[in-house]
Amino acid sequence: MARWCYRHRLAVLLLWVGALFGLGFAGSAAGTDYANVFSLPDTDSKRAYDLMEKAFPERAGDTDTVVWRTDGGSVRDDAVRSRIEPALAEIARMDGVGQVAGPYTGEAGVTQISRDGRIAYAQITFTQEANAIPKELVEDVVDTARAAADDSLQVELGGQAIARTQEPPQGTAELVGIVAAAIVLFLAFGSLFAMLLPIVVAVFGVGLGMLATMMLSHVTNVPEVAPLLGSLIGLGVGIDYALFIVTRHRRGILRGGTPEDSAATALNTSGRAVLFAGGTVCIALAGMLVMNLRFLDGVVIATSLTVVLSVLAAITLLPALLGLLGMRVLSRRQRRGLAATGPEPEEASGLAARWSTVVERRPRSVALLAVVVMAALAVPVLSLRLGATDQGNHQESQTTRQAYDLLAEGFGPGVNGPLQVVVEGAAPEALVDGIRGARGVAQVAAAPEVNGVTVIQVVPTTSPQSEATDQLIDRLRDEVIPPTGAEAHVGGVTAVFKDFAQVTGDRLPYFVGTIIALGFLLLLVAFRSLVVPLTAAVMNLIAAASSFGVLVAIFQWGWGTELLGIGKEGPITAFLPVIMLSLLFGLSMDYQVFLVSRMHEEWVHTKDNARAVRVGLAETSRVINCAALIMICVFSAFVLSGDMEGAMAGIGLAAAVALDAFILRTALVPAAMHLLGNANWWLPAGLEKRLPHLAVEPSEEKPARENDPAGGPSSVVHGFIRTPDGEPVVASVTLHTRGGRQLDRVTSLADGSYVVAVPGPGTYLLSASAGGHGARARQVAVGDGPLVYDVELVAEGEVDPVN
Repeated sequence: MARWCYRHRLAVLLLWVGALFGLGFAGSAAGTDYANVFSLPDTDSKRAYDLMEKAFPERAGDTDTVVWRTDGGSVRDDAVRSRIEPALAEIARMDGVGQVAGPYTGEAGVTQISRDGRIAYAQITFTQEANAIPKELVEDVVDTARAAADDSLQVELGGQAIARTQEPPQGTAELVGIVAAAIVLFLAFGSLFAMLLPIVVAVFGVGLGMLATMMLSHVTNVPEVAPLLGSLIGLGVGIDYALFIVTRHRRGILRGGTPEDSAATALNTSGRAVLFAGGTVCIALAGMLVMNLRFLDGVVIATSLTVVLSVLAAITLLPALLGLLGMRVLSRRQRRGLAATGPEPEEASGLAARWSTVVERRPRSVALLAVVVMAALAVPVLSLRLGATDQGNHQESQTTRQAYDLLAEGFGPGVNGPLQVVVEGAAPEALVDGIRGARGVAQVAAAPEVNGVTVIQVVPTTSPQSEATDQLIDRLRDEVIPPTGAEAHVGGVTAVFKDFAQVTGDRLPYFVGTIIALGFLLLLVAFRSLVVPLTAAVMNLIAAASSFGVLVAIFQWGWGTELLGIGKEGPITAFLPVIMLSLLFGLSMDYQVFLVSRMHEEWVHTKDNARAVRVGLAETSRVINCAALIMICVFSAFVLSGDMEGAMAGIGLAAAVALDAFILRTALVPAAMHLLGNANWWLPAGLEKRLPHLAVEPSEEKPARENDPAGGPSSVVHGFIRTPDGEPVVASVTLHTRGGRQLDRVTSLADGSYVVAVPGPGTYLLSASAGGHGARARQVAVGDGPLVYDVELVAEGEVDPVN
């Protein structure tokens, strides 16, 4: 498939461009129909909502608020009314505004003026929901209302529709993330064209994912935050997956391969790993379905669809782009060096190799330091509180935050999140009196019975995000309502979010258990080991605890929220732990597979655990850290999204990836594997026979003439095993195929000589190991005749980190 895409590159490119523009045209014509469905079945707030729908079947559109405060006198003064009333009248005449309920008309208006007479508010009811209201109309409302302000009169606006006017231009966060990723890629590759490849692939994958999500919002419930999270994870994995493939492709060219052969090899090796990695991310995301929350179903659809399209772009569009670039995927300096000196030899990075040696020599110290750092960062998670963000968490400079604060100042903090006690039938006096006398209640107003339903408006003394408000809801449900015998339920936005957080917390252990079990099974089958997947599961839990600790410190404790420009501290959004854990486990699995697969390959060849861990870390840590740095840039940029949930997800995932890549995979995992020794690769024989075989690598090609009709070897490799000083070494010498299958194994004689049988010409791996010496493995190319090959073994403690 890679060769076909490479050779038919123009056709592949046209197909992708046509799909992007075609879906873009359809999406712009259809628009969006996102819906935040937070209500849950079998909860008290859901039963209250159902009764409200029965009483008010034709609900109006979004309701927003205009709040004003005078510095001197009263809002009833003619000087204030002469400025406010014409503005409200002009807003009421606008096309798309259904009603404006001000404080200067009707008996109900009296309650919209504060007791000191300095603050008042009016409610604007639009004819449509917030998502459907034209942004131009909302901007006209904001401009008209704020034009009434002067030096002594402050006018602010709040509500869902008003909040839309404060959002930064769409795509700002994505653009900043892409620019940051481009800088990292340019530093890593040194080539403009190579830098552009992962970005183009990610843009196509994310673009199609977002457009497809827009279309799906018309046929199923997709929350507003879903496309934001989809673009966040899509950009991260799309750039990283393309990075892995392009890195392998460039390495193939530098080692003498043609661009087409290098592209085919890269897709047939790293491309397979990308398929496996994308599958693990989708499995982790699908784990959210265990929660059985309708709100999360749309998130699963948007994020999984974007990941699938990003993988598809990496394995089809990328080889086509590689075909267009040819040798230009290398920098000019690399092309000149290749022409002048020939192919580069295979060698590990010096810095990565030196760090790998440090971890091998001091595994206990490295592991202890890593555990201490992760444990310290995890401490704040003990105070994690789930809830919901609102406009009280916006930045102080924003009009929605000012309106929220003015309402809290004039009418009490509870006015921003009133509760509704919904009663089937008439409300008993005992119920109204009981609510009025309950601790934590500021105001109670019972509306007349409508369609067999009575609604009692309850204003708490505390803000919607306060723990005291949650306690009031429990008090009403458990202590106030039951003694009256009334069929009553506590609803309202605050109660819905409380129930959502409660259900999320109750089901979270099942969700975590499910995705850990799935990840364990995948790694068990891939690496034929019990300890490796068990270690990965523990590491994932450590990463989750530490990343949530960072999240709590910033967003719940308020350490640096204003500095980062993300508003006021508050509880962690209830659905965020589920989404973050899904993404974290999926991404962690990618890094674990990439790191351990190289270790496993070396273990199969040499059966030397120390060497396997050392070589695996030395050869993969650089690309893992580069990929992680790109993800950190992309995720951190979502602080600029203008959405609190997006900022939380971005900061949380950036912290998770940083801790996972730079501490866990680079230090704690290899240190633990050094301490565990050969136990890393233990698997009971009975389980080995029953497990299916799953290989990320392509199937191994058998050497020519392997099944010789004569039954004997076609050739041999022979030589001596000696120390650098020329002393003979009695060692175990093994010949493997390049895929790791053992062909012959002998022990050298007292003079160090050995002979191993070779089935036919080809390239093999020859390894030698002896007690008190470091193991060594080398590729050998065997022709039609015998090959003489001597091996030097260095004493332990003097291991060359490169070799």
